[in-house]
Amino acid sequence: MSRDTAAPAPAERVDGRLWRVAFILVLGTFMASVDATIVSVGIDTLAGEFGASVTGIQWVSTAYLLAVVTAVPASGWLADRYGGRRVWLAGVGVFLLGSALCALAWSAPSLIVFRVLQGLGGGLLPPTGQALLARIAGPSRTGRVISVVAVVPLLSPVLGPLAGGALLGVASWQWLFLVNLPVGLAALLLARRHVPVVAPAARRTAFDARGAALLSPGLAVLVFGLTEVAHGHAVTAAVGVSSGLAMLAGFVAHGLRTRRTPLIDPRLFTRPPFGAAALALLVLGGSVFGAMFLLPLYFQTGRGLTAWRAGLLLAPQGLGAAAGTVLVNRTIDAVAPRTLVLTGIALVLAGTVPFTQLHHGLPDAATAGALAVRGVGMAMISSPVMNIVYSRIEPDRVPRAAAALNLLNTVGGSLGTAALAVVLQARLSARHQDVPAAFSDTFWWVTALGALAAAGATRLPRTRAAGKRP
Repeated sequence: MSRDTAAPAPAERVDGRLWRVAFILVLGTFMASVDATIVSVGIDTLAGEFGASVTGIQWVSTAYLLAVVTAVPASGWLADRYGGRRVWLAGVGVFLLGSALCALAWSAPSLIVFRVLQGLGGGLLPPTGQALLARIAGPSRTGRVISVVAVVPLLSPVLGPLAGGALLGVASWQWLFLVNLPVGLAALLLARRHVPVVAPAARRTAFDARGAALLSPGLAVLVFGLTEVAHGHAVTAAVGVSSGLAMLAGFVAHGLRTRRTPLIDPRLFTRPPFGAAALALLVLGGSVFGAMFLLPLYFQTGRGLTAWRAGLLLAPQGLGAAAGTVLVNRTIDAVAPRTLVLTGIALVLAGTVPFTQLHHGLPDAATAGALAVRGVGMAMISSPVMNIVYSRIEPDRVPRAAAALNLLNTVGGSLGTAALAVVLQARLSARHQDVPAAFSDTFWWVTALGALAAAGATRLPRTRAAGKRP
């Protein structure tokens, strides 16, 4: 196939060319996903380097997250307007520029500003890459390639802290950002050579400026408000949460009334199976990132482990996710999506319940086993959910749908982490600083998130999409 065309092949076989494209595009998702967590283990180091308080330097992580939340909604319009390949390449370029500037930062404020630039580029990569890959693969082959791509965000909460701890053990803090450069440059060079061009949407729409002014800032303010709840700043938190919710309500009202194409169409969520799929990914994001916030914190504060030891204890979840990906790749075209998703949620719940018993003492072997089971389950949820949407939705709606799904997963992770931080703080007070008991109580909330996801997943399709092989 010419590099200037992208008509999906009629055959259902996933050939080497398509796997090569998937590998190249997943490099972008890998960078953006891992970078969201790799800095977390270096917060103390950065605070000491720049003479900043831990509360102040925490904005290095928060600013990146808010920038991602701001960029994701615009990714669908940008792909429609300029083409997915061009937007993906631009996203990688902005991310690399932000990474290089972060390594050159001379103060905490300058680092925070450069992290915003990095997050704006990183926020474009997962949705644009997924939409581009789905368009290139076509509906009949989307399931198998997405099953590989979708595992990357599941691995990032495990790989990020491990990579960050390893880098800080042998190099300076600048390498938390410089490590992105060789990966990103390789992705740029390979994409220009091997990733085909997908034509922009035939009907170009005007940018939804009013929607953008309500959605992205509304989400950012809401996430900020919830993080302030966790920090105990009641007034700021109340203003942030109420303002964010008001702006999001305004966006929904605008999206339902406007005659233009909204940034993200609220009506998408009323169309089966998109609504149920969106709920599953929203709750999955809260469960995955929430648990990955709680466990390292428990290992370090409750058991006194180093960041590196804590990261090693989390590694079985990554191995489980990799094993689950292989399983899903072999069964995604033969098993009903709802069966895969419900089985995955059941495994996530089974792997979460042991952590509700931390106050009784949980051996490392039991911790590793529970995390491996969680990893397998998570891989069985995200890939089928994305396949359901990408294989059933009209091709011209794929970029907007990809933006919506990635936004929900990101926001779910942000809101879940912030909410669980609030719960943990409340339980620490109620338990009189009994750390294991407080964490045990909080993991019951993680379990409740899994049960909510299961309720949403029961509304997923019973059958495979038309065109799948029997």
